[in-house]
Amino acid sequence: MTAVATAPAAGGPVRATGPAFTLLASLQVTLIFTLAAVAVPLPEVGRHFGTPREELILLSAAYGLTFAGLLLFGGRLADRYGGRRTLLAGLLLFAAASAAAPLAPGYAALLGARFGQGAGAALVAPAALAVVRALFPEPAAFRRAMASWGSLSVLGAAAGQLLSGAVSALLSWRWALAAPLAVTVLALPLVPRLLPADGPRPRTGRLDVAGALLSTTGIVSVSYGLVLTDARPWGSAPVLVPLGTGAVLLAALLVVERRTADPLLPPGFLRDGRRALGLAATALTAAGTSTVFVLFSLHLQEERGWSALHTSAAFAPFAVALLVSGRVSGRLVERLGPATVTAGGLATDAGGLGLLALTGLDDGLSYGHGVLPGLVLLPLGAAAAFAGAAVLATERVPAVRSGLAGGVHNTAMEAGPTVLFALLLATGGDRASLAAAAALFALAAPLPRLTRR
Repeated sequence: MTAVATAPAAGGPVRATGPAFTLLASLQVTLIFTLAAVAVPLPEVGRHFGTPREELILLSAAYGLTFAGLLLFGGRLADRYGGRRTLLAGLLLFAAASAAAPLAPGYAALLGARFGQGAGAALVAPAALAVVRALFPEPAAFRRAMASWGSLSVLGAAAGQLLSGAVSALLSWRWALAAPLAVTVLALPLVPRLLPADGPRPRTGRLDVAGALLSTTGIVSVSYGLVLTDARPWGSAPVLVPLGTGAVLLAALLVVERRTADPLLPPGFLRDGRRALGLAATALTAAGTSTVFVLFSLHLQEERGWSALHTSAAFAPFAVALLVSGRVSGRLVERLGPATVTAGGLATDAGGLGLLALTGLDDGLSYGHGVLPGLVLLPLGAAAAFAGAAVLATERVPAVRSGLAGGVHNTAMEAGPTVLFALLLATGGDRASLAAAAALFALAAPLPRLTRR
């Protein structure tokens, strides 16, 4: 990414944007790495604690539940108190929980640590995007920055798949969970040195605490119900009760927000067509890559008998393709516009998912002939779709709402996989799920072109 050399610090001296953006990008990658870090070593964790499958599912989802549920509130806190202050508070919480995770003496302690990590991440993610906006106040520079920012999350997910399995196999699952702590400890002293200080903040009205509680509990409840569909039927009480409770809470949220002077999510925020399409493309792309990570991690280990280390190595070409596409996608957004790049990325993803549905699950084909082609094509499209969608979702947002924009964007990225993955699994087996995802991407690909450049 070509960035401006310096940016004015609100209330502080001029600072170089390159190191600051690198720091923020590293934190964003780490947040998503932490989400994926438990996926490959999950069976080993279950054996260590003697944990049944249903509890392992909750452990896998715990981080994402609090992460997605608290993001909107975290975004409003960043807008109210400043991006750097909110980011520091989130990092301290994230660091404390990340220190507890690898030392957890039992399942309950590890589950609590994962919930705590998600809460910290929900403050860091929107605050980081608010700081990006402060670093790049000019529209053209902010567009370039967001085009680069878009692919960071899927890069974090790929890194989680690669490193967690390798570290677990060579050392233990506890060392894999310690990686986020190392990054956080290195980042904390750099935040006040590299990031601009927060200037005066507009404080109109009270914080919408009622809206925050309803949105958080509603999103967490619905997400938990959807997560349980992996182990329970859709019509069972353990699934229907949280789904129904979450629906009621979210309906109550709509009522409360209409009567609140300064609502958690202003009604007009999602009326911008470009923004809505950017968020939808983000949710869809995150769901597609997440589906592939989960299905093929299980398929390679359970059906082909691969080790965790071997399974992690299988995703190395995915990471390489993602890095290559990520470097190109930012330039394409600048040249062709975010809508065109998003549409092309979604269409490419449709091809990758279609290939994986046709050949990826065929045990009669080698990895190179069956899995690899789709596993390379998918990230080429994902990086492009994320880059374009991030620009569509954020570039028209006023600076005073940049934290909210970060919260909504990350909510789409976190909640999208939970909702769509459960719906895709309901279509049938793994092959049917991948085919349904490919069809969904193909249908969605033309939609971004309906927006103006």
